[in-house]
Amino acid sequence: MSVSSGASTPGRTLSAAPPPFGGEIDAVHVLVVDDEPALRRSLARVLEARGIKVGLAEDGRQAIEYIQRTPPDVALVDMMMPGLGGLDVLAYVKAEGLALEVILMTAFADVDSAVEAMKAGAYHFLTKPFHSNDAVSHAVLKAAEHHRLADRARQLEQVLLSKERFGELIGDSPRMLEVYRLIMGVAPTSSTVLILGESGTGKELVARAIHQQSPRAKKPFVAVNCGAIPRELVESELFGHLRGAFTGAQAARAGLFESADGGTILLDEVGDLPLAAQVKLLRALQHGEIKRVGADESRTVDVRVLAATNVDLHERIRAGQFRQDVFYRLNVIAIELPPLRERGDDVLLLANHYLQKFARSMGRDIKHLSSDAVHAARSYDWPGNVRELEHAIEHAMVLAQHDVISATDLPFVRRSSHPSSGRMSTAAPATAEETSTAGDAETRKDEWSKMTYADAKKRMLARFDNEYTSELLKSTEGNMSEAARRAGLDRSNFRRLLKRRREDG
Repeated sequence: MSVSSGASTPGRTLSAAPPPFGGEIDAVHVLVVDDEPALRRSLARVLEARGIKVGLAEDGRQAIEYIQRTPPDVALVDMMMPGLGGLDVLAYVKAEGLALEVILMTAFADVDSAVEAMKAGAYHFLTKPFHSNDAVSHAVLKAAEHHRLADRARQLEQVLLSKERFGELIGDSPRMLEVYRLIMGVAPTSSTVLILGESGTGKELVARAIHQQSPRAKKPFVAVNCGAIPRELVESELFGHLRGAFTGAQAARAGLFESADGGTILLDEVGDLPLAAQVKLLRALQHGEIKRVGADESRTVDVRVLAATNVDLHERIRAGQFRQDVFYRLNVIAIELPPLRERGDDVLLLANHYLQKFARSMGRDIKHLSSDAVHAARSYDWPGNVRELEHAIEHAMVLAQHDVISATDLPFVRRSSHPSSGRMSTAAPATAEETSTAGDAETRKDEWSKMTYADAKKRMLARFDNEYTSELLKSTEGNMSEAARRAGLDRSNFRRLLKRRREDG
């Protein structure tokens, strides 16, 4: 049975049904404010039955005192109360800049009141008698989810501001805080640093942060990918050459070590250096001396050497591909960057950063990820690490049709719906059903070869409409209004989409 109206009716109270909602509701804290004691108690029973912590206040004055003591996530406030009403409480919340959502309730279902409440900053507007218990709970939980996302966004912005000294290196997980500590510890020195981590974790960003925080910050920072230089040209690129030193050397040329004199050089993918170049690198590390190809005399340079690799140098040493003495010279201090899958909510912090970055560069008014996109980003293992995340947000920003990025805008979600385009996985032998499905796919290919482009496109679009609307209605438990909202369509257009699906089916 649903909530009674503002004027209580005997026998009409809220039923405390089992909680139909999943997710993180244990931390939700709601303040219920109404001058009707019976309604306050009824609302409290329904919300507490869903695992929500409930505080009670009988008027606006008590509500403000409660909020000052223990700010809730959501305030569910009656609009018309003696003394301070719901709009007064809302005005106080907005004036103080408090991070909580306000849902207003009234027994007078007039449009003007709703418009006034929404303009004043209310999250939602409920009229009494309420449509159902679940309608009230759903509104509260959605408001709490919005509050958490907004609160997290504010935290992310603060973290971004506090991490400006680390440039594009972003994150506040324990593993990344340890990386920052090491950066700040080694930056003032001239020690050689070996930066370890999987591809895409941001090793060059660590090197740049070390340089920017060092006394060499105003001098050159030179980054070189050792694996991208042809083996026969590595020594010339790093240490320079004299005119005529080899075929094509028509003029003398300084190497990258000389270009970095006074500053810092990053030897990225240092494990790919040929052994001959490693011998010359050892002398540079030991004595600060380099010798151009074809030269008899050495030159002295003042260069801090940082090295980075995503391979196991110990394995390279055992294979005779890397000199142990060079390794010891490089590995004075090691900084290991964790993979993104081990960095917790850094995924959201980075996603928020790249979202803002690409929104500015593309001129898009997209401010956040939807809750399903957040869940997808948290659940994905990010084999390409931060680089893959950056590309994923850029991809989603280009494809997004609305003012939020949804899960289906993310490329790894799109790939997961087409297994053949994703990464290979170990699987059991195909079942009869799977074999049949594969056969159906072959049949479809044969059919497509006999169809015009327009007909094939129409069939694929119809299939997309069918799968998309089915999954959407399943995720909203058949709630058509919520499904339409998530689809970015009004209810009538969403109904037409379903009708067309049935006609095509």
